[in-house]
Amino acid sequence: MQKPHRAIAERVTGYADEAAAYLRRRRIAREPFARVWWKGERGAALDASTEEGRALFLAASKLIDLASE
Repeated sequence: MQKPHRAIAERVTGYADEAAAYLRRRRIAREPFARVWWKGERGAALDASTEEGRALFLAASKLIDLASE
């Protein structure tokens, strides 16, 4: 019989493995995107190839530059 803390540790390890796999897949794709949410939990994912995506990325880069000053 497993000790209770081992079951929790295995579950956390499983979640960490899934997160690491997700990050590896994102790194492989290397395609920037932004997800925007509106009220009512409606959202959209924009990539840099669309006009809206380019405008969003430009605004975000300006905000990052301002924050780093």
